[in-house]
Amino acid sequence: MALTLRLVCGVTTRDIARAFLVPEATMAARITRAKKKIAGSRIPFRMPSDAELPDRLDSTLTTVYVAFTAGHTAPNGTDLVRSDLVESAIRLGRALHELLPDEPEVGGLLALMLVTEARRNARVSEAGRLLTLGEQDRSRWNRDLIAESDVLIRESLRRARGHPGRFVLQASIAALYSEPERLADSDWPQILYLYDRLLDVWPSPIVALNRLVPLSYVAGPALALAHLNEVARDPRLDTYPYLPAVKADLLSRLNRHEDAAEQYRLARRLTGNRVEQEFLDDRIARL
Repeated sequence: MALTLRLVCGVTTRDIARAFLVPEATMAARITRAKKKIAGSRIPFRMPSDAELPDRLDSTLTTVYVAFTAGHTAPNGTDLVRSDLVESAIRLGRALHELLPDEPEVGGLLALMLVTEARRNARVSEAGRLLTLGEQDRSRWNRDLIAESDVLIRESLRRARGHPGRFVLQASIAALYSEPERLADSDWPQILYLYDRLLDVWPSPIVALNRLVPLSYVAGPALALAHLNEVARDPRLDTYPYLPAVKADLLSRLNRHEDAAEQYRLARRLTGNRVEQEFLDDRIARL
């Protein structure tokens, strides 16, 4: 996956390392080993047979998804979005869905990318400021993409026969965020339930962190903060900027403004994207 992201998709080693929650030097070594293995073993480049597709599908979907996320919010640089990566990932997702229309996870990945991409025009204000999901003008969302995503989700859930995978579950969560006119009116218990299902099939520390957002609206920010302190023990999140950002939001809602500002400062130090840095500067100034 890392080698494909680097050589085919053009994602930097630094950004790949961040996506997989490992140090840059570790990821660089993995990519080097992969190159040497291919060269030393003379592994040919060829199209896989139909029988080989199931074993390759998950890594292929993950590669496309990481390319999409690296484009949706560029980890570094002056622009929030890398359109080339986003558009390439969606094109690949559509191609995969044409080739494997009965695979629920393929439909789930395409749905997830489409419902996320639908919000692009509303993510930044006219002044160039990053807007949270609750601040966005939802009339600017691309409803055609959302409708297409909804169809894909329903089809994928039906094909999954009660056992949806991680991409179908993530798409379902994203769709629930898109339904109400206001973020505050989201179906938080249902979103939390889907995150619990997602943790069962994909026990990722990032999923555990994202789950705390609906938890905070179901059970309160204090309980979510207590759970965050448990999640933060995972060393893979030590340099993940959204951990202190989520913590800052919870602290702010508990009126612990000085502690919240310090967490926003930490998040700012950990992100290399200028639009995100300016957003965090604004949050610090408000506190």
